[in-house]
Amino acid sequence: MPFDIDQVRARFPALESGAVFFDNPGGTQVAQQVVTRMTDYLLRCNANHGGAFKTSVESDAVLHAAHAAMADFLNAASPDEIIFGQNMTSLTFSLSRALGRRLAPGDEIVVTRLDHDANISPWLMLAEDRGARVRWVDIHPEDCTLDMTDFEAQLSDKTKIVACGYASNAVGTINDVRAIVEMAHAAGALCFVDAVQYAPHGSIDVQALDCDLLVCSAYKFFGPHAGILYGRYELLDRLRAYKVRPADDRPPGKFETGTQNHEGQAGALGAIEYFEWLGEQAAGPARGHAGQSARRAALVAAMTALAGYERELGAYLIAGLQLVPGLKIWGLADLARLAQRVPTVSFTLAGWHPRQLAERLAAENIFVWNGNYYALAVMERLGLQEKGGMLRVGLAHYNTRAEVERLLAVLHAVAG
Repeated sequence: MPFDIDQVRARFPALESGAVFFDNPGGTQVAQQVVTRMTDYLLRCNANHGGAFKTSVESDAVLHAAHAAMADFLNAASPDEIIFGQNMTSLTFSLSRALGRRLAPGDEIVVTRLDHDANISPWLMLAEDRGARVRWVDIHPEDCTLDMTDFEAQLSDKTKIVACGYASNAVGTINDVRAIVEMAHAAGALCFVDAVQYAPHGSIDVQALDCDLLVCSAYKFFGPHAGILYGRYELLDRLRAYKVRPADDRPPGKFETGTQNHEGQAGALGAIEYFEWLGEQAAGPARGHAGQSARRAALVAAMTALAGYERELGAYLIAGLQLVPGLKIWGLADLARLAQRVPTVSFTLAGWHPRQLAERLAAENIFVWNGNYYALAVMERLGLQEKGGMLRVGLAHYNTRAEVERLLAVLHAVAG
């Protein structure tokens, strides 16, 4: 069934404004199902956890449904492997503290120069606190891909934690996470995956990846501001959480400290329900097979359909950018290698500071990000941090070819 962009856009009320939302890597617009779920929660069952009364019981049912939906989204073995939190950064800091109890002086943590700082700084601080050593994996500057030979060289029998990204929020590179997990486990280390930028663009299967921990953010995949962490149950159960004493001692509760953002979890459920709808539009009513629920089948169909649409739109964008005089794309620009990147494209334009160019585009109602996007290590490695970073155009599956053409027209005008 063809990808129906008009039906997709009709599910996103914010698109009616006429603005071109290319700021998606920093946060997407929300689907109508998200608005409906959050409004319904706040009006019908807004209560704290664990009560004997009606609204609390109904609230807990929504929270359980949200955990179950995210388990299907990530293909976790159980909803008990899903932890909600304020955001990816807060969850990573929290889990790094818990993992830090297992570290001793001289142990090693591996990070990469391609990652968002939220998957670097928590590990740097943990290493400082515990007397551990940080080893850095380099990138190939010409295409902004990880140097996998260097990755292997940084691992040793002292490695305890390997932190990597699924896709770069700065340049769009998709990493071979399965290979990284295998290398980490061969060294006897845990692997922590930042999937924030990949989650809106492709299906995630934590069981197939065999990763130990993985984080993503609902507001990057058309939901509300909330972070989600997957962890293997036996690992989560074994780790000691930083929490108040009466709280739950079993996962996920022991890591969901304080009163959670219940309406945010309801909204995350709405985002998964949007993907279910999209999967049914793309492939018809879903039927799961052995070990797979119907919802998981619909989610895979949705991500497959939108990935195909985004790949075509991304090719159109990259081909168009390459025709703009003085414009340099940082990262994979070979149209034959689009499967190795998400449609997040960053570039510099001769004679224009990235902020100045972002303001020029904003005047045309085209929304983009400029700077380092907290991918500080990437910008430093490429020598761009002191020059204002890059301009980032991030496509989502609700964007259109006409919107890309609007962007290209402005860039040609300013370049000329």
